[in-house]
Amino acid sequence: MAKASARHILVATETECAALKTQIDEGSSFADLAQQHSHCPSGKSGGDLGEFGPGMMVKEFDEVVFSAPVGEVQGPVKTQFGYHLLEVTSRED
Repeated sequence: MAKASARHILVATETECAALKTQIDEGSSFADLAQQHSHCPSGKSGGDLGEFGPGMMVKEFDEVVFSAPVGEVQGPVKTQFGYHLLEVTSRED
């Protein structure tokens, strides 16, 4: 069975999400920005969500996590919770 590990930053607006992605692209630490800005409790641990399988996260999240290249920040990704930046940290198919 496929499984992946990922981290994310959850914010309320697409604009804020895009601004954070720009900061990461310019060299800011994903984990530091997650701690400062993420509305998810995982922000305290740098956005780390641990390991999970398909179907354990919302559909939009799953689609990115199980298809995007490992180590590349994706987003903004809109879900019912808000806007996410996602980074797949590992994946086994």
